[in-house]
Amino acid sequence: MTRASVRNVVLTGFMGSGKTTVGKLVAHELGWTFVDTDDVIVARHGPIEAIFAEHGEDAFRALEREVAVEAAAGQHQVIATGGGMLLDPVNADVLTATGRVFCLVADADEIIRRLRADVDGPVRPLLAGEDPAAAVARLLDDRAAGYAQFEQVRTAGRLPGDIAADIISRLDV
Repeated sequence: MTRASVRNVVLTGFMGSGKTTVGKLVAHELGWTFVDTDDVIVARHGPIEAIFAEHGEDAFRALEREVAVEAAAGQHQVIATGGGMLLDPVNADVLTATGRVFCLVADADEIIRRLRADVDGPVRPLLAGEDPAAAVARLLDDRAAGYAQFEQVRTAGRLPGDIAADIISRLDV
């Protein structure tokens, strides 16, 4: 698939893997629109942690399905998904039909380091509890097969600009 034939670029991966940071850089370089699906949900329905607390994870996942369909209808977008969005086969089918999907990958230690450094970042409801490191390791393990279905881009030890350049270079293959 050449850059000219790619309608959208979709970034998935675990929280803290760099989807938003890298996605904004890719969008800027391509001259495309950046869409963060979590930001769309927050703008329309309020904070994600409140959605989880008041309505549960299933309600949040239903909102993700709506946003996935909407995002897939656009073109020339770099779409950063929530960490679990493309684990839903319906969302994966919708977004892979209209975009090239890349999964940003980092190990548990790197994820924890990034999340702890992101003091101004969003509250992470799936990490609530006494042992976030154990939660990250468990969730990464649970999601490994789902993430493995997408083209992998390693992010640990790399600068966001280098990761963005890597993704853009892959669009010309």
